[in-house]
Amino acid sequence: MNSLRLLSRIVLLAGCLGAPCVSPAAPFVRLGTGANAADLSPIVEQFRLDLGGVNNGVGGSFDSGFRAINWDGVPDGLSSPNTFPGDFFNVTSPRGVIFTTPGSGFQVSADIGSGTPISFGNIDPSYATIFQPFSAERLFTPTLSTITDVRFFVPGQTTPAFVSGFGVVFADVDQAASTSLQFLDVDGNEIFSAFAPVSPNGGLSFLGISGVQGAVAARIISGNSVLGAGILENASRDLVVMDDFIFGEPVMVPEPSTWAMLGGGLLVWLVCARRRFARR
Repeated sequence: MNSLRLLSRIVLLAGCLGAPCVSPAAPFVRLGTGANAADLSPIVEQFRLDLGGVNNGVGGSFDSGFRAINWDGVPDGLSSPNTFPGDFFNVTSPRGVIFTTPGSGFQVSADIGSGTPISFGNIDPSYATIFQPFSAERLFTPTLSTITDVRFFVPGQTTPAFVSGFGVVFADVDQAASTSLQFLDVDGNEIFSAFAPVSPNGGLSFLGISGVQGAVAARIISGNSVLGAGILENASRDLVVMDDFIFGEPVMVPEPSTWAMLGGGLLVWLVCARRRFARR
């Protein structure tokens, strides 16, 4: 059996020792919409509290709290029209995430002082009028895809990590079921997923999920159409971009040897317990 899968089963079994074994609580979903950042802020703040209420910032490793990305510290040289490197927030500004996409890469929108149109107006001028930021002023999008895959690591390291929750602010979700967040286990199987709510026209949406067990990756689907020159919204096409990411502190996935030791100890306990019960 894959050692990480074995570990997950051992952890569940360990939680049953000395107490009745019950199924873990289902993940908790927070949804919110708003015409602007002020309207959406209360639900985003509540999600931060769900994850411990403390922003752990950059680098280091902590037992609780969360990490946040608002894109506004990304330099002009890595912003539109340039490609944004997917490992920026685990190498340059280590917060424990690496992004990949089946598309051509990522862009972080320009700020107003750069000379490049804001809110992805460099891709199509209409986008500057339909996408508003939550935390001014940069936004984030994959290019030639609607998929952003997120892998979690101990910040600044290549050690895989579990997270207990993840939340995303979306700009201009116009259609139900066009935008979603999916948590994945070590084998790439879905653990849990949910759809982002439809926002007021030109407004903002939030989808945050906490209390997730065994997630080492997430997949974000932002809208049902890619951004592109001349690609405009219509009755069937929903263009969506992203702003703030908020996720639980990445916690190291234990080494296989640690799992094996724990598993061996639990096995001995089970054998002894079975013998004791048999003598009753």
